[in-house]
Amino acid sequence: MSVLDHNAVDITPRISEAEVGDYIALLKPRVMSLVIFTALVGMAMAPGYFHPVLAITSLLCIAVGAGASGALNMALEGDIDAKMSRTANRPIPRGRITRPEAMAFGMTLAFFSVMTLGILVNWIAGALLAFTIFFYVVIYTMGLKRWTAQNIVIGGAAGALPPVVAWAAVTGKVDVEPLLLFAIIFFWTPPHFWALALFRSDDYARAGIPMLPNVAGPDATRLQILLYTIVLIAVAAAPWALGYFDAVYGVISLILGAGMLVLAINVYMRRERSQSLRATRKLFAFSILYLFGLFATLLAEVVFRALAPMAWGA
Repeated sequence: MSVLDHNAVDITPRISEAEVGDYIALLKPRVMSLVIFTALVGMAMAPGYFHPVLAITSLLCIAVGAGASGALNMALEGDIDAKMSRTANRPIPRGRITRPEAMAFGMTLAFFSVMTLGILVNWIAGALLAFTIFFYVVIYTMGLKRWTAQNIVIGGAAGALPPVVAWAAVTGKVDVEPLLLFAIIFFWTPPHFWALALFRSDDYARAGIPMLPNVAGPDATRLQILLYTIVLIAVAAAPWALGYFDAVYGVISLILGAGMLVLAINVYMRRERSQSLRATRKLFAFSILYLFGLFATLLAEVVFRALAPMAWGA
């Protein structure tokens, strides 16, 4: 073999090992399902008639935009994911999909979701979707996550925007109601993710991510979880207090808020490691139920208001 042959670079095209399931995993389907649900509630709350085809198109675009954000996030965080037990089985750390493949996939989805929403529905919604993707990928993933312990607080804005995008799809503008939904998700995000960060702190430390427990310590994190939970309960009651929804929503929001508060206090009080892990896991799990319960109640009230006149008319 000649020296030239010995030093030659193998340029044989790599055959991707990715299967459909690997690309679905890039979309973060669990996160996408939450995005679709909160967007649906924002769309249902919006006033005026919205053609079912446009409604389905809007929800699909918002879902695909969320999937694009997930794919781009994984492409940019492959090095981090490989170091964390929670994310080590994602397609990129496993070598199923390369970073360039994930980037191309995410950029393609982002482009078509934004353009489709803008052209077929309206450009206010399209612009908001584009901003949501940009905020999650550039501001949060590339900027905040690796550099500040407030990454979850500020970055939570991206996850709170889908109801606003959906409202804008229907109305072509942004009003108080979707901003209230935005605020609920925004203030829900820190206690939800900091509970996760408390029992996954070793993972984040190994990956070099400055999550609050690793920067300020577990005790400061527990206090922040409690304080944000108190604010969340007040914010969640605002749609009722401001007269946008009936007492049924108000009562349910307070009941669910009481559950969150009890678990947040439990997290604050439990300092011994095994008890603390159990407390934070319970809060993390209940926080998902909490948000689903709030938005399900909002959706149920919207549906009831729509059906009640027809029932009385019958």
